[in-house]
Amino acid sequence: MANIKSAAKKARRDVKARLRNRGSRSSLKTQLKSFDTLILSGNRAEALKLLPAIFGLVDRAQKTGLIHKNAANRKKSRLSIKVKKLK
Repeated sequence: MANIKSAAKKARRDVKARLRNRGSRSSLKTQLKSFDTLILSGNRAEALKLLPAIFGLVDRAQKTGLIHKNAANRKKSRLSIKVKKLK
């Protein structure tokens, strides 16, 4: 337990932030997995239509500090490569 009042407040804030980040990270993973299943189904037109929305989700997660900038760029790059390979 924290001895200093500000440290106790920081600990309370950290708990809230951890819960919020866990939910956001989980929803991001869910969206990415559903997009992967769409790619595996081979529906190129639908994948191309949803790609900007997925990029927006990844960019927003990077902007809020949920994932690192390089991780976001890597995810976007790999997704675009997968979509380009679809015929």
